Amino acid sequence: MRCKHQPKYWLQKQQGLTLVELLIAISILAFVAVLGWRGLDTIVRTRLALNQELQQTHGMQLAFAQLQTDCANVVDAELLDGRSPVVIQANHITLARKIQTEAQPTRLQLVIYKLTDGILTRQATTATRDLRELEQFWSQTNTMDLTAQPVTLQSGLRSMQLRVWSNDGRGWRSPEQATASSVAVSKGSLMNPQAGTTASQTSWSGLEVSLGLPGSEASLSKIFLLGAV
Repeated sequence: MRCKHQPKYWLQKQQGLTLVELLIAISILAFVAVLGWRGLDTIVRTRLALNQELQQTHGMQLAFAQLQTDCANVVDAELLDGRSPVVIQANHITLARKIQTEAQPTRLQLVIYKLTDGILTRQATTATRDLRELEQFWSQTNTMDLTAQPVTLQSGLRSMQLRVWSNDGRGWRSPEQATASSVAVSKGSLMNPQAGTTASQTSWSGLEVSLGLPGSEASLSKIFLLGAV
């Protein structure tokens, strides 16, 4: 016997993603992920480059600060028996400076700045009051056979350009011109031309140092007054 109110079962069709749609969705997600990774990688690389550049700039500023202190305390040429207190060569600076401490007599020392294989170093001799001992240090500067070990100020530099200034109307001199103009002449010869050479010694009043940054044609330059203190 049939029931008049027999329930009807409706067949409901279940809908979902097809394989093609799933592949398209995965492809879109992969594309978005690649774009995001590239953007993040660019940000990280840029940040690392900026941090490295800031560290190099900070290191050069510290080197310039030390060099400014040394230049400000350069001794007078008259004290060195005619020898120039500042000598520049290619990638090489030699300064004769004075050291003044409280309750201590003034002493002298040599300070050498040198750029070798992109590394800028500073080396100082023992402070002394004996000019003969200071002269011995001068003779050892070419071999760097000095008492103190060099201290690294900055690494990764491309170059170091040097010039000195004189108030004789000729302006800036390159290392070659400076060497020819600052030949060591004794006080006696300067005061008594009959005794030998009559050459006059050039006195430098300014020093310009330009440090080349790696990967860039630009240089960071600074001018120092010699013997300002």
